[in-house]
Amino acid sequence: MDKKNIFAYIQEMETQLGNMHSDLGKLKLVIKELLEENQRLTIENEQLRKVLKREVPVQKGSKVTAEHIVPVAGPSKEFMDVVGEGYDNLARLYHEGFHICNVYYGHLRTEGDCLFCLSFLNK
Repeated sequence: MDKKNIFAYIQEMETQLGNMHSDLGKLKLVIKELLEENQRLTIENEQLRKVLKREVPVQKGSKVTAEHIVPVAGPSKEFMDVVGEGYDNLARLYHEGFHICNVYYGHLRTEGDCLFCLSFLNK
């Protein structure tokens, strides 16, 4: 090989290495995103398993007794039932680890308590 061919060959190898380095960087970003999503889904899955363990399934043929009904005091019992039920559902979702605020509604809470959600619950 003469000197010009060697120099051209080295430049070609350098270009290939640059492309490989770029591809490796892109692959690392994809792997990072996949690992983060996997971790988020693992946490969400664990929380959902806890919720399923806490809930008692209602079987066919079981009867609802007066012990299961919580009386609501107030002038408009039907309205209070709906409002209380909605609030209870939001509080349950928040305690299961999901955002209930308008900023991040439905997203998994990964960093502890959310001030937006807490202020919404205190209204």
